[in-house]
Amino acid sequence: MRIVAILWRSTHPGPTVVVTVIACALGLAVGLGPVRLVALTAAVLAGQISIGLSNDVLDAARDRAVGRSDKPLARPDAPVSAAWTAAVIASLVALAVSAALGWWLALAHAVFLGSGWAYNARLKSTIWSAACFLVGFGVFPSLAPLALPIPHVAAGWAWATGAALGVAIHFSNALPDLEDDARTGVRGLPHRLGARGSAVVAFVALLAGTAAAVVGPLAAGATGVAPITAAAGVAVTAVAVWGLAASLRARPGRLVFRLVMLAALILAAQLVVTR
Repeated sequence: MRIVAILWRSTHPGPTVVVTVIACALGLAVGLGPVRLVALTAAVLAGQISIGLSNDVLDAARDRAVGRSDKPLARPDAPVSAAWTAAVIASLVALAVSAALGWWLALAHAVFLGSGWAYNARLKSTIWSAACFLVGFGVFPSLAPLALPIPHVAAGWAWATGAALGVAIHFSNALPDLEDDARTGVRGLPHRLGARGSAVVAFVALLAGTAAAVVGPLAAGATGVAPITAAAGVAVTAVAVWGLAASLRARPGRLVFRLVMLAALILAAQLVVTR
């Protein structure tokens, strides 16, 4: 049980659960039946577990070097081999369950997983770090409609909103670890832009994402903006403007990080409810 607890804490449980819940909500929104909904949710959960574990496995030595006591796999007696095995198995399960629902879903999920693994393995330390989130979360809104008996990809505006959400997540997640990362040679795009630049990019991405969710359906022929979509757009915009102002006034701190997370959650909800 101790090893299981360590492995679970190394999956980045918060983001893992949030992404899985969003995938489930998108499945409900597109009308997936119970069996397909459970399968999609399980596939996404397994995939997120694999990405989280692979991140901490590959970063174990680096986390140990900077004294990251919050990282279970950075401890001397950590079950690193077990974590590596679990990460590989989880990725295979994610792809196998996706393939059972359809090969197009399996392909899209492979792109999503591949983006996460590529980031963990190498690209997090390059100027291409944000591209992993741009591509991965751009594909993400299509997982649910591709799980339907008659699959199709999400609308273009959903791709844009997902990609913007991914960029915001990337730059906001990097904020608390910029100094530790710099000490071990990680030089992704957020590290090159610095704390203030990263915060600004995150909030601008959120504004772009909510604009795509509002304007996109209208451009596709919708007769109007649903009240819930408009309300979510107003909320994202208000939080993002607040965060931008705070970021430009002083060095971004915990408040800015929390504002990015709040706006990102609202944008994710907007993605789910917008038709």
